[in-house]
Amino acid sequence: MSTSAATLTATADRGLSEEQRAFVEAIRDFAVREKFERPEHDGHSDEVAARMGELGWYGLQIPEEYGGSGGSFLDATLFLEEFTRGQIPVAGYGVTLIVVGALNRFGTEDQKRDLFGRVVKGGTLAIAMSEPDAGSDVAALKTRARLEDGEWVLDGAKTWCSYAHRASHILIVCRTGEGERHEDMSMILVPRDAPGMTITPIETLGGEETNEIHLDGVRVPQDALLGTEGGGWTQLMAGLNYERTILAATSLGLAQRAFDDALAYAKERRQFGRPIGSFQALSHKFAEMATDIAQVRLLVRWVAALTDDDPSRMLPQEASMAKLAATELAKRVALEGVQIMGGYGYAKEYPMERHLRSAVVTTIYGGTSEIQKNIIAKTLGL
Repeated sequence: MSTSAATLTATADRGLSEEQRAFVEAIRDFAVREKFERPEHDGHSDEVAARMGELGWYGLQIPEEYGGSGGSFLDATLFLEEFTRGQIPVAGYGVTLIVVGALNRFGTEDQKRDLFGRVVKGGTLAIAMSEPDAGSDVAALKTRARLEDGEWVLDGAKTWCSYAHRASHILIVCRTGEGERHEDMSMILVPRDAPGMTITPIETLGGEETNEIHLDGVRVPQDALLGTEGGGWTQLMAGLNYERTILAATSLGLAQRAFDDALAYAKERRQFGRPIGSFQALSHKFAEMATDIAQVRLLVRWVAALTDDDPSRMLPQEASMAKLAATELAKRVALEGVQIMGGYGYAKEYPMERHLRSAVVTTIYGGTSEIQKNIIAKTLGL
């Protein structure tokens, strides 16, 4: 990392406690020491995740009685930002943390002991909400589950299920009654190897990190239900603070990584007898991006702190602002990085084009930027 980037980071960390600064520094040291290179087709390594488990980092937000290390939601967002920035290949952790939040709020004792026990060792969990005809309009989902002889029987199709191929269990959002829209939605935990469930990778700009899922008479025990039958919509809404802030934190880490790489290049690359970063056209770009990153970092950490203050409080405006700002920032910084690096930014020899491909999807998944703007506008009475 360049001296300037390190100075910017040190300034950003001033609002953290001594323990949090030490935690962040440990993650950075680990990333620098290991020098990970992100795999082209899948940003998650089970082996590296297991090492994260051994270090106790996968135990964040999991109570100590289940083998976790506890910690605040702010602590978890620090981990998300730093492992993304350091290119540590545990990209499946974000969606895992979303499901961990749901288990904390609605899980039974048995569900927590089983699934938390897997996560703290580096295991992955996934959630399946979207369907071919239900994307931004999640309430239009058609996947159904019915009770039969003490088991849930699931039929339907899901799509855009991140890291389902790595997960031990997938949280399926489905309909368990005849209601429509927000009625009769439920959440059911399904093991990845359940008979009748087929997981097919989807090839994307970012690789093969997301999947289609087909459920054909999949049977799971009645106690696989998470929370209450028919309470799925309310349970989804209760987790939006977490989901959007998790996505914001990883996007912030991606923005910082793209910034660091572009800055290092601009200091080393010489044209017309001087480093290209010394030209005002580029130096002003870096000044603006550094300012934007600092602002978004404060926003993300503020929303995380608000969530820690009252985990049950809904923060539709604040969480949507964080998700909108961080994801649009990641896309903008990565695109500027490509422009600053010229042909080298476009070449696969350098990581910037990979950063851009990773950033593009952040403004789409977990609620598009347009949906976030709708939510924010609605909170303003519009």
